[in-house]
Amino acid sequence: MQALLKRCALAITLGLSGTSLSAAEKVIFDTDFNVLNDDGQAFIMLAQLHAQKRIDLLGMTLVSGNAWVDQEQVDALKAVERMGVEKEIGVYSGAAYPLLHDYATYEQEKALFGAGWPGAFKHPRPTSPSQLVAPPDGLATHTKLRNESAAQFIVDSVKKNPHEVTILAVGPLTNIALAIRSAPEIVPLIKRIVYMGGAIEIPGNTTPAAEFNWWFDPEAAKIVLRSPIEHVIFPNDVCEKVTFNASVYQRIIGKPGVIPDLYKTVLGPEFSNDPNYQSFTWDSLPALYLVHPELVTESKDLWVDIDTHFGPDYGRSLGYKKGAPVGTQKAKVVYAVDQPKFWDEYVKLVTLPAPVKR
Repeated sequence: MQALLKRCALAITLGLSGTSLSAAEKVIFDTDFNVLNDDGQAFIMLAQLHAQKRIDLLGMTLVSGNAWVDQEQVDALKAVERMGVEKEIGVYSGAAYPLLHDYATYEQEKALFGAGWPGAFKHPRPTSPSQLVAPPDGLATHTKLRNESAAQFIVDSVKKNPHEVTILAVGPLTNIALAIRSAPEIVPLIKRIVYMGGAIEIPGNTTPAAEFNWWFDPEAAKIVLRSPIEHVIFPNDVCEKVTFNASVYQRIIGKPGVIPDLYKTVLGPEFSNDPNYQSFTWDSLPALYLVHPELVTESKDLWVDIDTHFGPDYGRSLGYKKGAPVGTQKAKVVYAVDQPKFWDEYVKLVTLPAPVKR
């Protein structure tokens, strides 16, 4: 009888241990970071999830996209200090430029095809620290960039934790493409990549054909999407159904704290100028999916590719149900989420105390 009880106790202990381990998914946050647009909001959530030990956030890797990586460094170093996680979560600077796409090409595209949000291509890369803008609550006071490049950190983390690392890729895919090209042996060792990127069945938000993240570096996107890895994609098809509006804003600023105050500082003027102001929700969706996969209410299995031929379709996302080109990989493409539950979880996380409480 005692032997049976011991076996039962051991089984329970192992079961609980397994649950704990599976809950703390190892994550690399690959991002074209900003203070409090979509990337900044996603990081606040990830830092809280890390503090709660629901994920193990290994590091933040920066890639030019929304801004040049130089500005992103300033914003990201302050972000980890603001959340009180600077000792645990390193910031690794990555690709300053896309593999082929460049500022001159963008100017030509704009003239030929029309273009919307250009991100870093709004202006040439900064050449002086005086051109960088401090976050509204000031610069980081003591945190420095880690020595490794973003691509090397990805390679090293995956090799150290085979089959355990999820890459949350919410910017252009240059860092990941460089990691894969420099160390192709990591491909079968990556657990999965969860993306915000693409516009499969709707027009793009930068050119009429293309969504911004994958348009900024289409060649990198092609390399990564064609790698035999588990792919989960949140394209604009779902992100543009979920809007941050005055109702959500009021739920956040009604709470005291560092982060609600940051929302007031950054977004308050938008709502003061236009009470009907709203923005789409991009990166927060895949961030919350890491711990709440049940939020997805509709998805499709598609073979996903990118058009890399210069022309009006440059950067267009291509989703195939069948007859996909050789080399394309199957992906889970998300089309709908449980919005009330998403916003409840979102508000809960961004209104928790900061620095984080462990």
